[in-house]
Amino acid sequence: MDAIEYIKDIVQNFVNIVQSINFFDILDILILTFLVYYLIKLLRETRAMQLLKGIFFIIVIFILVQIFNLRAMSFLLDNFLQVGIIAIMIVFQPELRRILEKVGGTKVATFAQSVEKNAGNTSVREKAILGIADACARLHDSKTGALIVIERETKLGDIIEKETTSVINAECEPELFCNIFYNKAPLHDGAVIIRDNRIYAAGCFLPNTQKDQYLTTELGSRHRAAVGMSENSDALVIVVSEETGTISVALDGQLSRDQTREGLITILRKYMPGTSSEKKKKPRKTKQQGGNKQ
Repeated sequence: MDAIEYIKDIVQNFVNIVQSINFFDILDILILTFLVYYLIKLLRETRAMQLLKGIFFIIVIFILVQIFNLRAMSFLLDNFLQVGIIAIMIVFQPELRRILEKVGGTKVATFAQSVEKNAGNTSVREKAILGIADACARLHDSKTGALIVIERETKLGDIIEKETTSVINAECEPELFCNIFYNKAPLHDGAVIIRDNRIYAAGCFLPNTQKDQYLTTELGSRHRAAVGMSENSDALVIVVSEETGTISVALDGQLSRDQTREGLITILRKYMPGTSSEKKKKPRKTKQQGGNKQ
């Protein structure tokens, strides 16, 4: 009987809450929902989305600590949260500034846009993989330096939105890669970013590696930028050496060199996003050889 009475009380309280809702309450909920959705959509374009997942995890831990009354953990979390917000604002100041600038410069019509289209079309993904592999093979034969970043879970909006970047949004055609990285082309010094199986942007400048002192002096600026980008995100980065034509792949801060066209296709099929069965196995590291500057 007690259980039945308890359920009746819950149902009655729910009915009372629903009956007390008025038009302004509904409007308030809709506005809040829209603002949260738009904030998440903006954060998805930057590395701050990974931070948001971490914050959510900390909140869950904090709730569990309060439920089970864990004193030591509660003390640590209380002190962490006191300075955590300020630390987040300092560390992610560039991302927060870009978000505010984007909100201020967004037209009203932009707010009504639907969720971005799904990039899971297998045929498009396979075409992009072959286009990238063919382009790298041609650049290898002509010894043309190249730097190609394949965006995965971590969005690279903070890299794309710089003033030196040019948004292209074109299919992954080998001829286009060769034109971009031609040594007299205006965008050849920067990196190309692949998003949704398309060449999204070119002329992008990447963060430098944090372990520069541990890399061999034979590696040039492109290789160091590739390692740095793979340290700062989960992106897959392909480098073609300008001096030797060697094809290298950077992932999770590790550089795998001396790749062939077929080996590159295998790696791209494992890592390039677009299917739910994407594997997480790292490419096999090969012995580093000299003479690969930039």
